[in-house]
Amino acid sequence: MTVRPIAVALLFAALTTRSTVTSAQQRPTTTLSRDEIAALAKLESAIARTRDSINILLSQARNKKDEQQRELRGKLQELVAQSIQKAGLSDADYRRRTYEISFDMAARLVYDSVLVTLAGAPLPSQAPAAAPAAALPAGAVGTHIGHVANAFADTPNRQGLLPTAIAEARIAAQHASLASRQPTNLEYMKTHAAHVIHALDPSIIATGPGQGYGVKKGAAAVAVHIELAATQPGASANVGLHAKHIATSARNTVVRADQIIALAQRIQAATTAADAAGLVSQMASLADQLINGADANGDARITPDAGEGGLATADEHLKLMLTMER
Repeated sequence: MTVRPIAVALLFAALTTRSTVTSAQQRPTTTLSRDEIAALAKLESAIARTRDSINILLSQARNKKDEQQRELRGKLQELVAQSIQKAGLSDADYRRRTYEISFDMAARLVYDSVLVTLAGAPLPSQAPAAAPAAALPAGAVGTHIGHVANAFADTPNRQGLLPTAIAEARIAAQHASLASRQPTNLEYMKTHAAHVIHALDPSIIATGPGQGYGVKKGAAAVAVHIELAATQPGASANVGLHAKHIATSARNTVVRADQIIALAQRIQAATTAADAAGLVSQMASLADQLINGADANGDARITPDAGEGGLATADEHLKLMLTMER
């Protein structure tokens, strides 16, 4: 399940329309109780599960017609609205509470802790660098695999290239999804399109909610270093096999990132909400594929082939490679 705290996402959206607060003491505090914060986190977790299930359907070849895409996105909006109503909130209450979480650090920590429990894994913004693998191949082979899996000099917090690319992809997908929530608000969609671009390639838009590294840079470097590992003296057949799968899936991600950037730039140039909304729908579907990949040939599988595998496929084959090396 893809879960990133909506608080962080909405904070950046809020900053585009509100003056920047210069002192922590000037920030307001939330009126929400601990139970209300936990309930909001549980609601967002449920919404994320619904969104993930619909996004899988959106990415399938049999659902690529415009009519099917509109129907599925309409179904998503309906299910999200039902989840909010089931939680006893109006849409206005939901938006107000998510905004309040964005400016109160103590409240956000409670919110994030609940999401961590529900997701069963650290949030992208809080996950530490991956621990060193139990065993890496000796010499340059292991060095380059380590760059992909564990640590690299210029990444945020010196994380591995693949964990960095995945974290940035989650941010891009979250903001693409946020953009689809208000299909009649042109400026709102443009704001989140800019955030998507930043998470994909901060050399185009330098500021935003991402880590400042970018999906494109991270995924491209994954392909380079894993292929370097496979071509070093002493590299096993296992490394060579999985390196090919990892590199292909990483390069698929770079291609998708370029496609998403082109869509996001068209959203920024749109003059009507109707024009932008159609592009946002395409952007959200592609952004989900950054991690999950796509069943391009309609065989009900996502493989590490050109046009299919995403970063999750790369991660799967990295784990298989390391397991076999041990």
